[in-house]
Amino acid sequence: MRAIVKPSPGPGLEMADVPIPTAGPSDVLIQVKATSICGTDMHIRDWDPWAQTHVRAPLTVGHEMCGVVVDKGPTAEGPEIGDLVSVESHIVCGQCRFCRTGKGHLCENTQILGVHRDGVYAEYVAVPAINAWPDPPDMAYSIASLQENFGNAVHTVSVANISGRKVLVTGCGPVGVMAIAAARALGARAVYATDVSDYRLEMARKLGAEHTWNPRRDSVIELGMEATDGEGVDVLLEMSGAPSAIQEGFSLLKPGGEAALLGLSSGPIPFDLDDNIVFKGATVHGVIGRKLWDTWYEMRGLLRAGAVDLGSLVTHRLALDDFEKAFDLMASGECGKVVMFPDPDDADGPLS
Repeated sequence: MRAIVKPSPGPGLEMADVPIPTAGPSDVLIQVKATSICGTDMHIRDWDPWAQTHVRAPLTVGHEMCGVVVDKGPTAEGPEIGDLVSVESHIVCGQCRFCRTGKGHLCENTQILGVHRDGVYAEYVAVPAINAWPDPPDMAYSIASLQENFGNAVHTVSVANISGRKVLVTGCGPVGVMAIAAARALGARAVYATDVSDYRLEMARKLGAEHTWNPRRDSVIELGMEATDGEGVDVLLEMSGAPSAIQEGFSLLKPGGEAALLGLSSGPIPFDLDDNIVFKGATVHGVIGRKLWDTWYEMRGLLRAGAVDLGSLVTHRLALDDFEKAFDLMASGECGKVVMFPDPDDADGPLS
């Protein structure tokens, strides 16, 4: 089968012919219908310090997807052959102290698809049946494929006290824009956003941001204090990993505020811990993955209720064979969510 692989340590990705995986005793084999690009995949393609530390090449990359179950192991329970499913990419052991206490997202033995084991940028993938999340049969493939990334946004928004609060989102890539939509749905009083891409700031406004600022031309701290009547924001949702955005976000965070950090910074960064956290009495949440399975049920509720509509976030659809164009598009910042289709006939909209 065709698969996008990281053949060895170093920048770049390749299309390769690899064996179709087989379903283990408790696994399902899924034919991939759609797969979307995440910021983590960009780190892996570029082979930055984070990727060098965490990724085990060679392997098939990618972790966001939906597909149809085509085979299952003899002890696999859950989805049946023919079911449409999305996939939770964090495969946990179920036995460690965190899994046993309802904190599976912190599992000591986590294996992430496309990071520690073969991922989903391929025609087929085998995963534990418990990691296959049932989707409505009529759900658009592009929307189903990005649910896991939406889960990152929902988890980030949910760890802080959002209702009635003033919220700043730093970084308006797709997950940042989804965080804006989720914050609005969960009752934020006002949402502000920063990004260096005007394209993405426009998306942020469409999804509910009250004010947006581009730090390349705007005085973010001055404008942020003006917008909040000199108070600063109650909650910072840091989605970019950019050192300058992190600093600006914490500068705008009011004393006693909360910060939830999802963005990966690629490597160590200078940071004034004393003034930004200690003397502010700030609460900081590090966010990894999705709470298993609380976040999935929460985002299902938001989607079913129509509180969040992800349709406008999918701006480009490409064939899997055009992955280099897809990754370059993501790097440009001139896009929302980019979805790839192993079989172009499965595309649920015009191919870019």
